[in-house]
Amino acid sequence: MTGEPTAFRGAVIALALGAGALAFAQPADAAGPKLRDGLFGRRAPDGRQFTAPPVARYVSEDGVGFTLDRTQPRPLLKFDNSPEVWALSPHPAPRGDVIYKNDLGHPVVRATRLGGLTVFTPGRPAGSAAALIGGGPPLRLAQLGPQALLEKLAQSSARASRAARRLIPFDAEASPASSALIADAAVVTSEAMVRMTRTPRTRALLDRIRRVRLVEGRRAGAEISQGTLIVMVAPQQGLAGRPSSERIVAVANTPGDD
Repeated sequence: MTGEPTAFRGAVIALALGAGALAFAQPADAAGPKLRDGLFGRRAPDGRQFTAPPVARYVSEDGVGFTLDRTQPRPLLKFDNSPEVWALSPHPAPRGDVIYKNDLGHPVVRATRLGGLTVFTPGRPAGSAAALIGGGPPLRLAQLGPQALLEKLAQSSARASRAARRLIPFDAEASPASSALIADAAVVTSEAMVRMTRTPRTRALLDRIRRVRLVEGRRAGAEISQGTLIVMVAPQQGLAGRPSSERIVAVANTPGDD
């Protein structure tokens, strides 16, 4: 951190109340093709091949909408009802299919060789067929200045504090290159804490966390040390350079140095 502007150095304690998340552009709903539109395109009756756009919006058969962005080295996926963007890794599957998994190795999307797309959600762990609606803008991080970063940290602290019913301060050490990713990681961390409150067992995990610290590192990761949840981001990897909410919940569920 040596040599960075002083506005980004040191700990930034966020105690203000509020709620918020990073704003990502979301394409509007529109009428579109039926099922079997997918990641690798679709074929018309006359044999012509139609290809899904690199950034495409889908809706599952049970009404879950999401955007899939394939313009990055690692595909990105964002559900309409969540602020989190998931960075996915492709894995070959039988019959020429490809399964896209999150950073815990859990399947999120399956694309068939013929163009079908299946999305896996907590409500439909066995998968739900998805239909292509249309294209849209790519999922990107917006550049943030020091004041905007402070606001994102404050909003994330407030959301986590409401979930835990006690104050959980968020602090960060950021550079201009990492500020946007650290702000996004703060939002994802607060999302993980909200998820922990959904069952009595996972709510108990919040007792391990008294504060959150976000820092730059060589790779994305998270750990708990003496009551502090340390979230590490790797700015050079973009949105793939921070742990998912699912990984943060898993870290909280792993015995360690409290």
